[in-house]
Formats: sequence, structure tokens, C-alpha cells
Amino acid sequence: MTSPGPRRIRELPDELISQIAAGEVVDRPAAAVRELVDNALDAGATQVTVRLAAGGVRSIVVEDDGAGIGIDDLPLAVKRHATSKIGSLADLESVATMGFRGEALAAIGAVSELSITSRTAAAPHAWKLHARSGEITAAARAVGTTVDVQELFFSTPARRKFLKTDATELAHCLEAVRRHALARPDVGFAVWHEGKQVAHWRVQPAEQRRIDVLGTDFTAASRELRAERGPLRLEGRVGQPEAARARADLQYLFVNGRHVRDRLLAHAVRAAFEDQLHGSRQPAYALFLQIAPELVDVNVHPAKTEVRFRDGRAVHQALRHAVEDALAGTRAALAEAPPDAAIPTAAAPDAAALATRPAASRWQAALPLADAPLQAQEPAPRWPALAEAAPAAAAAPPGQADPAWPLGRAIAQLSGVYVLAENAQGLVVVDMHAAHERIVYERLKRAAAAAGADGPLPAQPLLLPVSFAATAAEMATAEAEAATLQALGLDVAPLSAQTLAVRSRPAALPDADVAELARAVLAELGQAETGGASRAVQRARDDILASMACHGAVRANRRLTLEEMNALLREMEATERADTCNHGRPTWRQVTLRDLDALFLRGR
Repeated sequence: MTSPGPRRIRELPDELISQIAAGEVVDRPAAAVRELVDNALDAGATQVTVRLAAGGVRSIVVEDDGAGIGIDDLPLAVKRHATSKIGSLADLESVATMGFRGEALAAIGAVSELSITSRTAAAPHAWKLHARSGEITAAARAVGTTVDVQELFFSTPARRKFLKTDATELAHCLEAVRRHALARPDVGFAVWHEGKQVAHWRVQPAEQRRIDVLGTDFTAASRELRAERGPLRLEGRVGQPEAARARADLQYLFVNGRHVRDRLLAHAVRAAFEDQLHGSRQPAYALFLQIAPELVDVNVHPAKTEVRFRDGRAVHQALRHAVEDALAGTRAALAEAPPDAAIPTAAAPDAAALATRPAASRWQAALPLADAPLQAQEPAPRWPALAEAAPAAAAAPPGQADPAWPLGRAIAQLSGVYVLAENAQGLVVVDMHAAHERIVYERLKRAAAAAGADGPLPAQPLLLPVSFAATAAEMATAEAEAATLQALGLDVAPLSAQTLAVRSRPAALPDADVAELARAVLAELGQAETGGASRAVQRARDDILASMACHGAVRANRRLTLEEMNALLREMEATERADTCNHGRPTWRQVTLRDLDALFLRGR
């Protein structure tokens, strides 16, 4: 069999070039809708109407009340690389419009029957262009533009075979308009399908538009974010950890009004949630980033859904820290007492006052971490901090709760696992191990931050070393990671061929089981990847701190006094991210009086 000779190089015909380009820009009806709505917004439209048939496959009509296109420019509108948006490299490097490539109309026209009807304010009537023939005729319509796309992909039947059902394609088209509606509350949008209106958003304030588009459930379970960090301005809403979803179907990121799917930005948001999500749950958010156009490159992908920042690291850090700050406050701290909440007669220290106390005299002094035997009777308060708080807690009469204490007043411990408390809204149920785990974890993170990225955690030497039998893997890890262990406040060294000795522990964990803690950290270090980037190292350090917090937290079946329970509640109120433990599990739940009344059919 003879090998074929060299193939001749030849130019492709214009129609085939346009169809190839169309495949990059328009892969389904929703892509055509997105491009046409982009053009309408760039034209200054205040109302955009999208009419679809067969999910957009048979027909897409986009009408706007923008500036319109003059008769002399109509033929150019459907030519490749003809645009009114840019005219030089400087324009390309500071794009401030949604469209700029001059490809969309040409690409859509190459795979459909396209016509454009448009009228400017100065024209006596509209003009209609038939893209395939180039014929221009007089038409009637108000100022603005109508783009009519019929039989999408009729000229490329192979592409049409890859489309989904009409219902699926309609859902994608609706999502494309929904993204525009989120970004532009100053514009009204309507979507019709087969003659029936399926979506309508009037011009309204940004917050109300987001409620209408994303729903009241998301709004109620999210927090507002507003921040300015360097050249970056951020706003939007971030879902609380307990509102995370099984799928990443409620994640919206906009850069200068353009919806993007950017890995850098998505990673920054995920990193802010990483110690607050359970398992593979996905955060929900709608975030809007504003940055000088010259600091972001939107000319990365034909579909314009990807961007590149001049200083990606700074943007990543700014977004991550802004989301972390938005998530730092707890539901208890943000909740407002109902107007009819009873006002107790006794004053008590609030969360802010507690936060200013040194940790050693707050929780660490209030609740030792060592397991204690079950008590037949509650012992008297043994710690000064609790002796101060106990009279105030006792002074609140039954049935009333101090509004300065969002998590209320402890009333009992259930099954050695849950703390029950009474607040103005009703009953609070706290998972004491999960809550204390978050408190210890945040304390360790603060100590690590105070020590710096490379500095060691404060350590406390042990009067007597604690030794334990170690496996070969633990011996090897202890030797290889001696510096890392020291940085974490653990001095672990071989005592014999099969024994390790711990000579210091983290100062933030005064009552932890030192041997068990050392084993847990060695296991984490043994599984950690080496040689990673700085963020991977920081994440590994956080994972180790989380493991240390888990082993340092109070265990189930530990009998707590009322004073200890109240100390836990007050520390939760003063601790950031206290709504979840560092594994993403909730630390407390509110059962309102209305919930309880419904259980017992009161008022019916």
C-alpha cells in the first residue's frame, strides 16, 4: 500500500469559514440568545423581549428598544469582524461593552435564516435586511431592532442532531436571559415560548431583581456582600453553608456585568467555604465584580465566558477574603429579636465583651477539655469567668431570654450530646462537640495567623514527656516532618526504635490528649502531598489544625454544668463561623415557639 502524497494547501470557501466560526460561537439556541441580548444591551435597550419556538431551534426573535442600526450599516452588521464596539488594539484592551468581536450575527447567519429589522430615531421608518440574500426593504417598527433567526442549524444538520429536547433547549435559553436579568436590573426582560410568556422581569432595584430571579428561599438563606479591595469592587449575595446544594446549579459570577465561568474566581469562592461545607456540597452565590476594563482580558474565548486578569493572584485573594468576611458572622449574631421579646431585668456580658477577653479566661478557663466522670449532682462553679456570668444567667426569669444572648440561656443537657437553651425565639439545640470543635479550630487559626505564614504556633513544654508506641510509618513521618510538627506546636521525637515522645503541645489546647493528638497529626502529615504550591501548604496546615481541633474538642457524654453550657453558648456567639463545625456540620438549630405550637396543635 503506497502512502498518499502531500496534500495541497488551499483556501477554504467563505461559507465554510463562517460555518466553522459559527461552531465556536453558537453551539445551541441559548448561545444565539445570549449573543443577541448582548447586542441589544450594547445598543442601550431598556426593554428586551425574546420569542422562541421549539426551544429556539425553530425560531428565535429578539426585540429591543435600543438605538437601532442605520440603513448604511445594516449590510455590515452581518459581515464577519465588522463591529461598532472597537476600532483599535487600545479599544480591545479596555473593552467596556458586552460584544466586541463582530462575529455573532455573521456566525448565526451562517447557520440559519437571519433577518434584521431596525430603525434609528432619525429614520422615517425601519429597514429590513435579509442576511442570506443581502436584500434591504422598508419595514414598520418603532425605534430599536428586531433580529429574527429561523431554523437554526438548518445548514449544518450534524450539529442539529446533537441538540436536546425542546424543553431542555428552552431551559438553557431561559438561563441565558436570567443571567442578563441578574446583571441588568435597569432593563426589563420578557421571554415567550410558543406564544406564551414564560418569564418576565420589570425594571426594578438590584436587590428586588435578585429576589425575583433567584427566589426568596435563596435570599433568606444568604448574606449580602459588599466590599472594595484595591481596584476590585464586589457585591452580591453568598449562600450560608447550611444552604449549600447537591449540584453547582446556583452559582453566578459576573465581571463588569458579563457572566463568566472562570476557574480562578470559582476556586476563590470555594476556598472561602472549604471548612464550612459538608462532604461534596456546593455553595450557592451570585457575585458581581467590577474592575477597570484594562485590568481584565475578555478576549480569551469566542463565547466570551472566560476572562484573564492582569493580577490573578490579587483578584483571587480579594474575592476569597471578601467571601470569608461575609461568612464570618453567625446566624445568631445576625438574627434580630422579635419586637415582642421579653426584656430581662438582669444585665449580662454580651458577645462583644466576651470577645475582648483573653481566650484563657473565657472558654479555656470555663470548660476544661479533659473528660470528667459523670456527676450525681452539679458541682459548684470552679472557674472565675463562670462565677461572674452565673448570677446574670440565673437572674433571667423562666420564659424570658436576654436579647444580648442570641443563643439564649442554657436549661439542660440531653443524652450527653446536646445542650438545650432558651432564647427569645424559642428553643436552641446545640451539638456541643461540633460547636466546641469550631471554637477550638478558630482559636488555632488565630494563633497560626499571629505566628505568620511560616511561624510556629505557640507551644507549651510538658513537665513530663508523654510517650506512646508508634508504627514504622509514624516513626518515619515524625523524623521527616519534625520541622512541621514544631511549627504546629508539637515536639515529637523518637524515644526508642518503636516509641515516640511528645515534649510540647500547642498552647491553645491545654487539656487535649497529647498522644492521641500527635497520632492524628502524624496521620494527616503522612497523607499530605509534598512539594505543592503555597496555597496547598496552607490548606494542609488548616486540615491539620482541623484535626487538632477535633481531638481537642469536648467529647460526647461529657457532663456539663449549666455554667459550662452557658460559657459554651457565649463563646459560640463570639466566634466567627460558629454555625458549622470545620467539617461543615451544623452546630446548632433553632426551634421557634411557632414550631412547638404546631407540634402540639396550639391555637387550632
